[in-house]
This record gives sequence, structure tokens and C-alpha cells, in this order.
Amino acid sequence: MMLASLTTENGVGEIVLNRPDKLNALNLELVEQLHAALQTAESGDLRALILRAEGRAFSAGRDLAGVDPETDDAERILTEVFNPLIRRVRELPVPTFAAVQGACLGVGLGLALACDVVIAADDARIGSPFGRIGAVLDSGGHAFFVERVGSHRALELIYTGRLLSGTEAAAWGLLNRSVPAAQLLDEVRRLAAAVAQGPTTAFRTSKTIVRRIADEHLRLEEVLAAEAAAQGAASRTADYREGFAAFQSKREPRFIGA
Repeated sequence: MMLASLTTENGVGEIVLNRPDKLNALNLELVEQLHAALQTAESGDLRALILRAEGRAFSAGRDLAGVDPETDDAERILTEVFNPLIRRVRELPVPTFAAVQGACLGVGLGLALACDVVIAADDARIGSPFGRIGAVLDSGGHAFFVERVGSHRALELIYTGRLLSGTEAAAWGLLNRSVPAAQLLDEVRRLAAAVAQGPTTAFRTSKTIVRRIADEHLRLEEVLAAEAAAQGAASRTADYREGFAAFQSKREPRFIGA
């Protein structure tokens, strides 16, 4: 049985976690299949990518079944298994979208927040209650929480293990927005399809600049310089010429992502 798969349609890829009987908890086999799906996505000509899951949960996090805390090498597991996966999702060059339903915990939450845009069901349950098992927040949680909700709320979530509903997480700014569960997948697919029809080469450049601002703490002058260089490169693309021609002709542009 495939635990993770990639399908594509009209330039939009969907990577699906498919271990619903275990709430899509991540074991080594699922991680390996996710890497394989991501490698295929990276080598293709996708213009947007959706990360979603089957069943009633996005992911309950690491599969702890059978883990012996006396012998478990947590540092190695994170360094060699889960951290590379989080990093790979975050560094994908195409626009990425996560559709989150049900439980979204631990490394599952890290995977979702590594995407550019996160939309959740109103009744999703989002957080990382590591304190309940005497563990430290991981999977990029500290960075994602502080960046999105501030250190004070990050520590509240860590100390209390509180799980936010999708509605609460959107109100806090932890994710983009929430929608009724029945509308979740349609909404994410609609958004990803619309973005895939846009000037995705320009979008990739903007994604790089945004990531550099977060990772390198760029000063305004550095951002201005990066934007100028990016605009110079964009001006030599077919999409740039098409965008100007469409604007001047008062018609809708037809971008090709190049």
C-alpha cells in the first residue's frame, strides 16, 4: 500500500499522506515515500503543490508505537529522519499549499507550517503538546511559532500544550485561514490552481526573497537590492512581456511560468 503519493493535473501537484488508520502518523516508510514524492515533484514542471492527507487527521505526528524511551535516540531521529523532510518541504521552489483537517501535531504540524500557505478546517486541532510526554517542541516548531505568533504566545502554547482549533489558529496568525471542513479541499485546490496560472517564475523569486528575509534578517537596503535584481531578471521572461502586453491590450494575461 502506498503511504504517500503524488498526482499532477494542469501543473498542480498533490502529495497525499495515506495512512488514515494511524491518523497519518509518520513512520520510516511514510517518510521515505514522502521523499520519493517530493523528488518527483522537484524534477517535474509543477507550478504549484498541495500537501494533504486522507482520513480524519492531517497527521498525529511521529508514530510512537513501539518506541522505547530508554533506547530511543531522539536526536538522531530528528537529525536524520524528520528534519531533512521539513527542510525539503520548506525549500521547494514552487508555491506550496497545505490542507489541514483534524489533528495536526508534532512533525505533522512542522510539515504543514513548512508550506507557504496553510488553510485548515475550522474544527482542526493544531498544536504540539510535547510537554505532556516530557519532550521538547521540535520539527521547526519554535521557529514557526515565534515567527507567526510571537514569543509570548509561542511559550504559552509550549507550556500549556494547548491545541488550537483551525478558527483559533487562523485568528492568531499561525496559519492563513480556516474554512468549514466540507469546503477545505475544494478551497485549497481552487487557490493552488489560480496561483499555478500566474507568473510562477516571478512567484518563485518572491518566495526566495521572503525566505531570505526570515532566514538572513535582511535589512531594507538588502531587500531593495534583491528586488531590483529580481525585477531585472523578470523583465527578460516571456511572462513579463505577456503581462505588459495584456495590460496594454486590456485583456487577461496567459502566463506560462517562464
